[in-house]
Parts: sequence; C-alpha cells; structure tokens
Amino acid sequence: MTLRAPIRRGLGSRPSPGRRLLGAAALALAVPLAVSGCEGNLSIGDPSAAPGGSGGSSSAADDGDAASPLDNPDGTKPGLAAITSRGDRAEARKIIEKVGTKGRGPKTGYERDEFGYAWMDSAPDVPFARNGCDTRNDLLKRDGEKVRYRSGSDCVIISLTLHDPYSGKTIHWKKSHATAVQIDHVIPLSYSWQMGSSRWSKGKRESLANDPLNLIPVDGPLNGAKSDSGPASWLPPNKRIRCSYSVRFAQVALKYDLPVTAPDKKIMLDLCGG
Repeated sequence: MTLRAPIRRGLGSRPSPGRRLLGAAALALAVPLAVSGCEGNLSIGDPSAAPGGSGGSSSAADDGDAASPLDNPDGTKPGLAAITSRGDRAEARKIIEKVGTKGRGPKTGYERDEFGYAWMDSAPDVPFARNGCDTRNDLLKRDGEKVRYRSGSDCVIISLTLHDPYSGKTIHWKKSHATAVQIDHVIPLSYSWQMGSSRWSKGKRESLANDPLNLIPVDGPLNGAKSDSGPASWLPPNKRIRCSYSVRFAQVALKYDLPVTAPDKKIMLDLCGG
C-alpha cells in the first residue's frame, strides 16, 4: 500500500517566524492610522488641526474667502485669514503695541443684559445695524458659504458651510443643530466689563456686543471653552490664525479704547513674532 502525505486544507505554507513578526508590526501601525482617519480626516502631526463637532472636516490650510484682519479694519469682510508674511507680522505688532494695559477688575454687577438683548438690530454706529436682520444672521451671512434661507425670508438662515478659523474645520451647519456654530465675541463681554465697559453708556456696550469687528462665527464647543478668557488664558487651537486673532483682539480694544491685561498683550505680541 502506498502511503500519502497528509493534506493541509486551506492553510498554505506557514510563514517563517521573521515574516510573522513583520506582519504583526505592520498591523500595529495600521490600526491607529485607520482610527485617526475616521476623525474628520485630520492631518497626523499637524498641531493646527483640532477635532471638533459633528459635520466638520479639517481644512486648516484653507482660509476660504476669509480676509486678513489687516485688510478688514471694520469687520465687514468674512472670516479671519492667517497672517504669514514677515512684513504683515511686523504691521500686526505695530497695531498690538498701541493697546494699553491694566489689571483685570472685578466682575461685580456684570449681566449680559447690560449689553442689550442678544443680537439686536439697532445697536448704534456699527455696520449691518438696522438692515432688518438680527446680528447673528448678519454674521452667518457674512462668513457662510452655500447659504440657504428659510422659505419666504431673506434673513433667517437655515443652513450653510462655514470655514471655522478657530478649529480649522469646515462645518456643514443646519439651524436644527443651531449651537454647533456660535458667534464668538473676540473680546468677551465679561472681559470688557472687568476692563472698563462697566462705566460705559448702554449704547456703547450695545455697540461692542453687536459690532462685526468683534464677532466671528465659530465651532460652538470651542466658543464655550473660551468663556471670558483673554489670549493669555485661551487661544484658538488652529495655530495658523493665532497672530490674526491677536490683531483682531487689538483692533477691537483700540476702537473701543479698552485696555488689556499685561500678560494678554505680551502673548499677543509673541504670537506675531514680537
């Protein structure tokens, strides 16, 4: 009788120990890369790419139609583009240098209502006022792309695409999830109260609260995390626009004759190469 070698079904030849080790190492590398790829296609190792809310994808290197704050002194142009050239950063430092400093005062007596009701259309001496749309919709229209309005309205926005400068994400926003995009006061109202606006007229406070120079639509959770912080305590995760953010903070401070704290001013200068 002829003896036959046993048949190994479906196994094929066994890999050598060396090949097994290489395969395991490749799998170990592939797993975290695959997981990272699910989170908004963020660039690995890019410090300016920050995770955020639903409906967003990374676009940290894309300013879209955003304007540099150096070219947007009244805040009527969209967004907040990065300041990158040596000459522009020098110009940025000149603006920041003009801002005065003082210690932060108490928050005693602060209430949001001291700055008028939210998103009023009648704030004095600011762009977009008295145009029939509230401030929030004005800002969404200014910065949004692919804007859609509620049926029968040329004011109430129900969806848009936003290039959020703070996170570097592109956010596809719908009014049904309104808080996914919030309007940030670059100089927070509470911060301004502690730096002197507590002594202003009601009209001037209403202007600060509704001035497009001081307002940027951004990722909602990031706006909540900022609270009433100055630049020494909180900065946008997107590092590309931190100098621009500092310039905008300074522009608002200069327009309203508000000082900032010394640590805030130092950080602002440092971020623009000072």
